[in-house]
Amino acid sequence: MSDVSPLFEPYTFRSGVQVRNRLVLAPMTTWSADPDDSVSLAELDYVARRTTGVGLGLTAVGYVTAGGKGFEGQFGAEHDGRLESLRSLAHAIKSGGAKAVLQLFHAGHQAPPELVNQDVTSASDVPPATRPGQPNDVQVRALTSEEVEAIVLDFGQATRRAIEAGFDGVEIHGANGYLIQQFVSGHSNRRTDDWGGSLERRLRFPLAILDEVKRVAAIHAQGPFLVGYRFSPEEPHEQGLTMHDTFGLIDALKGRELDYVHVSLMDYAGNPRRGGDQTRSRLEQIAQRLGTQTPLIGVGNVWTPEDAVRVLNLGAAFVALGRALLLDPEWVQKVEAGRSSELQSTLSRDDREALTLPQPLWRRLTEWMVKDRLTDAAD
Repeated sequence: MSDVSPLFEPYTFRSGVQVRNRLVLAPMTTWSADPDDSVSLAELDYVARRTTGVGLGLTAVGYVTAGGKGFEGQFGAEHDGRLESLRSLAHAIKSGGAKAVLQLFHAGHQAPPELVNQDVTSASDVPPATRPGQPNDVQVRALTSEEVEAIVLDFGQATRRAIEAGFDGVEIHGANGYLIQQFVSGHSNRRTDDWGGSLERRLRFPLAILDEVKRVAAIHAQGPFLVGYRFSPEEPHEQGLTMHDTFGLIDALKGRELDYVHVSLMDYAGNPRRGGDQTRSRLEQIAQRLGTQTPLIGVGNVWTPEDAVRVLNLGAAFVALGRALLLDPEWVQKVEAGRSSELQSTLSRDDREALTLPQPLWRRLTEWMVKDRLTDAAD
């Protein structure tokens, strides 16, 4: 087996937050919030078990405003009445020694109409992409400039709640086709005001959010507090994001003194579709463009300790574990103890209780098992 010691080196972020190793619980959707959108006991048990070995625990994503809810069973971070719920989540992650990071988002045009009072909004009135053969009949409304500015402030207020709830940081979710990415993408952003047009203007929204989040953290955090940003490097559709756009985003992020950047990938070793060097992995090129001042979290199809070490070798400073921790909550402890041969990488129909999996997540997993395509449940 390869040398896994690099996975267990401690790290101190720019803000001063210290973590015990380079392993991260990826933000995985569980669809398991209580009916009032508070964090459920089942989710607390699930996340507590999976953060007893990692250095950093990223929550599933919480929405920052009522119009930004993205799916059934999602917990909210949109008003102060959520503080008790958020405190319980932060405590569950930190109880095993991990640092706790609250991931925040707005779903934009991916919000199901029935969850947002039939008012689906985005950068422009462009509907979400659908699978081949499915109708694209979601009615989308372009946000007004005043609404855009209000959402920027909503991210700041959700950050204040994260601080008051005891989190060690927040991650701004600018990936996976949600609202922030919809502003960055030339496909979904057709605006002609200051929030659209050139790449520089399309980047105004995520950068405004980051500036507001950092402003709020500077005022309210009593000690070191992490601010990270997650992004997807490419989109498959015409006028969608290319690696060229991503390099522009990275260059802009480098000037914001973030604690880390987190790339969303299905496969850490995958090469670009459009733009960049198509003979080298996206992860390697992103790490090179980012440089050494801001650490990168890599993710995607990481199953074995060898996979995790390869992610570091490609230039990432951290490795996020999604499906690996889903199927083996003690993955980190086993690898550190030299027991990699005991890692569990399959799922049987009798494993729900043994793996502390919430029932809604279990239903999704068993559906995927029937289709023989267990995939990342990452946000």
